[in-house]
Amino acid sequence: MGERLWALLRALAPERVRPARSVLLRQGDPGTHVIVLSEGSALVTLTGSGGERTLLSVRGSGELLGELAVLDAQPRSASVIAAETCRVHLVPAPEFLQFVERYSLLDSLLRHAIARIREGEAVRLELATACVPVRLANALGRLARAAPAGRAGLVVRLTQAELSQMIGASRNAVGAAIKPWRERGWLETEPGGGLLIHDIEAIEVQASGTE
Repeated sequence: MGERLWALLRALAPERVRPARSVLLRQGDPGTHVIVLSEGSALVTLTGSGGERTLLSVRGSGELLGELAVLDAQPRSASVIAAETCRVHLVPAPEFLQFVERYSLLDSLLRHAIARIREGEAVRLELATACVPVRLANALGRLARAAPAGRAGLVVRLTQAELSQMIGASRNAVGAAIKPWRERGWLETEPGGGLLIHDIEAIEVQASGTE
């Protein structure tokens, strides 16, 4: 979209702060608005008929969220949850659609949406075929890549139970995967829940050798 258009889009709505773990968009809701993610990272999750929740992707600052439901006027296909404190702009659907038309953005937005769908399909295939350490390491890696640069460590404000649900594993299996990484100092558990990751590259390399 480019910096100029991105700034113009942000200017359509005031900036708001959303705390970690808050629901930014809810699956099944109508597409009343899009979210411009100015700062922070967010989880895109799919909830099945039995209530199980699967992590599809992680989005970072500079991402547009919820535009597909606005473009096709269908209910939202997934939920978006703040992985940390986020700064967002909530642009109402009519203003967003006018913006898309004024700057002829429909084709590029559709190509972007298709790329995201393919990304989600790849993640679901990974969840169905890869072992728990690989699934967990890749999920943490996506969070790390979406986080702002320059941090000494990445804080993942999700409990082990939430992580296990998102990657389709038991809590014990997630705990077993984390244990050797913690012993090597690649991450540590936070007193209030969540993880502080120090070396995501080492985690991903080690996990890839367990398949």
